[in-house]
Amino acid sequence: MTRWTTAALLTALALTGLSACSDDDSPSSVASKAASAASRAGEAVSSATAEAGRRFDDIKNGVDAKDDVRLGTPATASDGRTTVGVTAANSADSAKSFAVQVDFTDGSGKLLDAVVVTVRDVPAGGSGKGTARSTHALSGDVRAKVSRAVRY
Repeated sequence: MTRWTTAALLTALALTGLSACSDDDSPSSVASKAASAASRAGEAVSSATAEAGRRFDDIKNGVDAKDDVRLGTPATASDGRTTVGVTAANSADSAKSFAVQVDFTDGSGKLLDAVVVTVRDVPAGGSGKGTARSTHALSGDVRAKVSRAVRY
């Protein structure tokens, strides 16, 4: 088993509350349940990434603004979801909105979730704020990075 597969299985076990100590579960049953949970987690990330792509596809006449966006420090909310502040600086000469894709990763850079935040009506020469919130509870060393950002 690779390190990634082992980590995914352990994460799936932790997320689903499975235990290999149950008298009712054989080792193969536990492994099957863990693999199923890991598959669902992978599908959730794929779905979130696809939704982010669709959101950006809907934007017409956007300008790359990745360098104009800053993120705060990720924090875990009471429901287990990760949040991070998003600040977009508008260098244009009129009010603009920003679409920002924030990727939540683990300490090794593995993608855990992706969300798109819209920061609307940022005044010319000013900045606007928003909050990115993960689509599900994340655990461990969660980090956030701007994957892409568009000003429109």
